[in-house]
Amino acid sequence: MQAIEKRNSLFNSLAQSVMNSHDANFWLQKINPLWSVNQPLARIVKKQNVAKDTVSLILQCNRHVVRGVAGQHHPVTVEIAGRHYERTYSLMQVDTDHLCLTVKKVAQGLVSSWLVEHSQTGDILRLGQPYGEMQQTISTSNLALLAAGSGITPMLSLIEALCQSKQLDTTSVKLMYWVKTQADAAYAEYLKEVADNFSNFSYQIFYTREQDPRLNQSHADQFAALADTTVYACGPSGFATLAESLFKQAAVLHTEAFSLSQFAEDHTETGFVNVTLTHSNKTLVIPKGQSILASLEQQGIKPNHGCRMGICNKCACNKAQGATKNLLNGAANHEPAQLLKICVNSAQSDLVIDL
Repeated sequence: MQAIEKRNSLFNSLAQSVMNSHDANFWLQKINPLWSVNQPLARIVKKQNVAKDTVSLILQCNRHVVRGVAGQHHPVTVEIAGRHYERTYSLMQVDTDHLCLTVKKVAQGLVSSWLVEHSQTGDILRLGQPYGEMQQTISTSNLALLAAGSGITPMLSLIEALCQSKQLDTTSVKLMYWVKTQADAAYAEYLKEVADNFSNFSYQIFYTREQDPRLNQSHADQFAALADTTVYACGPSGFATLAESLFKQAAVLHTEAFSLSQFAEDHTETGFVNVTLTHSNKTLVIPKGQSILASLEQQGIKPNHGCRMGICNKCACNKAQGATKNLLNGAANHEPAQLLKICVNSAQSDLVIDL
């Protein structure tokens, strides 16, 4: 293995000395699709169904891939019909060379549908720099994990990391996991195995279409020592907002929301506003109640963006003037000269933004 790595390093150095990185990558990947002088690439080596419309992809990574801390997210870029699309997923560490990507098909989701239905072993993905605050930094003796739907993926990463680091020997961990039906519950057998092997770990799965209750005060009441509990919650925006309200007395509370367009956009708001883009020297008319990013995209404007969940900050820009509303928590912002995440904010008045 050491001899192969030295040969690859020598080959990369030679390639860089006689051609630019784009050309070098082109020829290197003719030999091995994972070889690159600078690109973080991963190859699908195994694919299996783990729940309804949900697959697990085992990824073999090249040396440029940066592994995130358990609970963080990676930008994942795929090529579909000759075009590149980036989405954000939480990946689980398998070993030093492999990561696990779990994807649930989302209605009208181009990338999730492709990964679930059409991806194959041998396909190459590009992985970006990991980010996110929901990390394995637990300073309390109790940990509560709240997951709804695809929100289980960062929790699985955290649970596996706690197993490997032996923190489950000293930290009490309780997982509450909401899905529509039993067929939608991913990794149920894995969760049972962890519970069987670690007495400090327990879990409940709630099936909302089978009359199980959604997240409410009774679930918060199960945690008698919230002041000594770290709470992580991940799910649709309404779920994350409710968790923030119910568990506000927790020692530490981290929430992450997804599926903004389905759950958070306020379709009760009517009317239109003008948005002026200072860098583009354009003024457009966009609707209230819809994310600014989606509104601009519908008019052919393609701002830089990443996760579409308000986490990665790739879409953030300066708001020079105007009023906006955060679609995740309903917070209004009327102040000028504010950093604005256009993926999770809607316009409430005429805007001037630096795009």
